[in-house]
Amino acid sequence: MSAPTKIWSSKFAFLCAMVGASIGLGNLWRFSYVAGENGGGAFIIVYLLIILLLCVPLVMAELAMGRRGGKSPVLTMVRLCQEGGHSRFWRSIGWLSIMAPVCGLCFYAVVAGWSLDYVFLALRGAFINITPAVAVAQFDDLLASPQRLILWYTLFLAATVGVIGRGVNRGIEAVTTFMLPALFVMIIALVVYGHLQGAPARAWQFMFNPDFSSLTWNSLLMALGQALFSITVGTGALLTYGAYLAKDIALPGPTWIIACSDTLAAVLCGLAVFTIVFASGLDPAGGPGLMFVTLPVALGSMPAGHFFGVVFFVLVFFAAFTSSLVMLEPFVSYLEDKGYKRLTMSMLSGAVIWLVGLSAVFSFNLIEEFKPLSFIPLYQDKNMFHVLEFTVSNVMLPLTALLIALFAGWVIPARALRNEMGLSNDTAFRLWRLLTRYIAPVAVGCVLVFGLF
Repeated sequence: MSAPTKIWSSKFAFLCAMVGASIGLGNLWRFSYVAGENGGGAFIIVYLLIILLLCVPLVMAELAMGRRGGKSPVLTMVRLCQEGGHSRFWRSIGWLSIMAPVCGLCFYAVVAGWSLDYVFLALRGAFINITPAVAVAQFDDLLASPQRLILWYTLFLAATVGVIGRGVNRGIEAVTTFMLPALFVMIIALVVYGHLQGAPARAWQFMFNPDFSSLTWNSLLMALGQALFSITVGTGALLTYGAYLAKDIALPGPTWIIACSDTLAAVLCGLAVFTIVFASGLDPAGGPGLMFVTLPVALGSMPAGHFFGVVFFVLVFFAAFTSSLVMLEPFVSYLEDKGYKRLTMSMLSGAVIWLVGLSAVFSFNLIEEFKPLSFIPLYQDKNMFHVLEFTVSNVMLPLTALLIALFAGWVIPARALRNEMGLSNDTAFRLWRLLTRYIAPVAVGCVLVFGLF
């Protein structure tokens, strides 16, 4: 295998980029809310077991595949298939790994743009002593304004394009090595603030009180889906960033750091948010309402809430931005590997994404009732935003993860992946092989099937 044309300057730079890619909007609200509604500590125990037994083996496999190929996901899969004489069918992993994140960025950047709007609202003191009714109206006003949505969506996407256009070292690495440490500093500051000014006892009980009677089959599926895609399995991130990783770095260590950092961030974010929310006696509702309605009300009534409101929405922006970088990088990396100039392809890709993403912007106002695929049962109630979100989250990502599990477990030679991973312990390797071959395909297949039906 030839050496990759792009490479991280250090292990720290790789970890910042990879952990930054995994910590996104879902970590800030969805993990802790889902945990609280599905058995608290019991759900978290299940989640941790899934991380240990399923996600860690798949992360190592996908990183190893990416580093062995040394190129963009498409050309990496071409190389791996040619090297082993495997069917061209498996090249679909590469194509899905660049198309899924690109399609995801079309709606993800729209939601991420909301955080920029709210940073400026927080700076202006718009949350001070705000009532729930005013907070709802404030959020509805944002969604009803195509002009405001387009402004923040455009700025967020332009910033993503600008960083990707500068390349791996001067762009992605430079930004993530600053943003990731800053992100954790802000999370810890919010946790400390919440414990001093909020209701830590209720937050801890909500998140960590084990109630195994609340666990259901659906709880298990939610834990599976949350774990897989929070750790970025099947998103193209691991194949892409793994290709830039030096050969002398064994993969078990970075894999554990990625998994532990992502889980720690999710738990800390939950403590930060719910200590504040419960202090105001508000309902810890999930979804965008928690971040953009409930939390402003809670912060607006607390001491120093103005300052920490700014901190929180800057945190939301940082988390969204580090994740957005890896959503565009696989596609631009592929075009660069084909001989095109990175900056030009970044701008061209960004322009196409921007145009497609306008349909997601207008789904909250001008074309809210337009349901283009209503003749398909799965899409009958979905406007353009929800069509994009459902297709990426429930079809493309789990399908990619399933194919990766099958390819790593059954197709590529075990010795090739073992050498690439640097997994020297025989027992550990046999366990990895068992989990990747048998457990992972069944688990990911369940996420795919039940996510559709």
